[in-house]
Amino acid sequence: MIQAYIVKTAAGLEPVLAAELREMGATGIRELKRAVAFDGDRRMLYRANYELRTALRVLIPVHAFSAYSERDLYEGVYDIDWLQYMSVKDTLAIDTVVTGELFKHSHYVGLLAKDAIVDQFRERTQRRPDVNTSSPTLRIHIHIQGTRVEVALDASGDSLHRRNYRKDTVEAPLSEVLAAGMVLLSGWDKKSPFIDPMCGSGTIAIEAAMMAVGMPPQHKREGFGFFKWPDFDRKLWEDVKGEADAKIIQTLDFPIVASDIESRARNATTLNLLTAQLEKVVRVEKAAFEKTLPPGDIPGTLITNPPYDERMQLEDSIAFYQGIGDLLKKNWPGWNAWLISSNRDALKHVGLRPSRRITLYNGALECSFQKFELYEGKKFDGPRGTKVNETAQE
Repeated sequence: MIQAYIVKTAAGLEPVLAAELREMGATGIRELKRAVAFDGDRRMLYRANYELRTALRVLIPVHAFSAYSERDLYEGVYDIDWLQYMSVKDTLAIDTVVTGELFKHSHYVGLLAKDAIVDQFRERTQRRPDVNTSSPTLRIHIHIQGTRVEVALDASGDSLHRRNYRKDTVEAPLSEVLAAGMVLLSGWDKKSPFIDPMCGSGTIAIEAAMMAVGMPPQHKREGFGFFKWPDFDRKLWEDVKGEADAKIIQTLDFPIVASDIESRARNATTLNLLTAQLEKVVRVEKAAFEKTLPPGDIPGTLITNPPYDERMQLEDSIAFYQGIGDLLKKNWPGWNAWLISSNRDALKHVGLRPSRRITLYNGALECSFQKFELYEGKKFDGPRGTKVNETAQE
């Protein structure tokens, strides 16, 4: 049976998620704010949870109504037949997102919705289900915008950014979903060299390696929210998982490198690679960026999140980013380099003209993700064929 679904993602990654869903064969794809809606069957629901790299949660809308008062909200939630989704022996949790002037307190909305659900059970069974905020049988999402109330079931359970390979981190690690989105946005072909020369805990390189070998992003996860549902089809799930896992390859004929000057970062990356079972796919190297040279004989893709200490003086950050630009021009001809930073002023001092600028969010920080095409030798530009340097200056 075809069902409507909503997949939550990070701001700026909606087009990437939509492209993933199209490749998966989903239909009715519609980009929303920090989400993408699509239509599919139960197999597609299971695949979306297991295989989507830029998804945070997969939700199933079950009811929508208008509420102009607390009573309207209570009755709208009460009117849903909750016995078709859980039993009185099960547990529930409610997540709420509220915008508008009518309902202002998400916690209170959650309490009101919980009361409506347990009151329905008490009326029908003379018993009530318990609340379990950490590991419920059923996690319910309520989104209110103005007077519009939408109720959905969370099929994922834990957030899908948790891949369960990250056992150690350094300061301010990137979300796995953001890192995967950056790799997909870069257009890397998964056939040429890839490097993160300031790798931190290795998230960007690990997400790239998972793509290159065809490893599903949830390969290490032991369960999803839909495992606890009464209609869970274990045979179908095992078929979906087995089909995806069968595509994993063991070796690559091109290098993926994670390098860093800090031993703390390299140790974290090595541990995370071992947990992800990718220690033979990604090479970890000790090197300062100024001494890092391209791996392999053909150009590839460089993506990095340069370390930036907010306590750094402005002139220091400018010099730091100027140094990055100088080294990219000198050492990485033919490569595509991508930098992400929340310091847009410092990025201007890279000294190269970006061919793309994409706004992304690292948690609450608004960042600019910029592409620099590092041409080999000289580039001809303009109607007279005037020669310009490797990469045009800003």
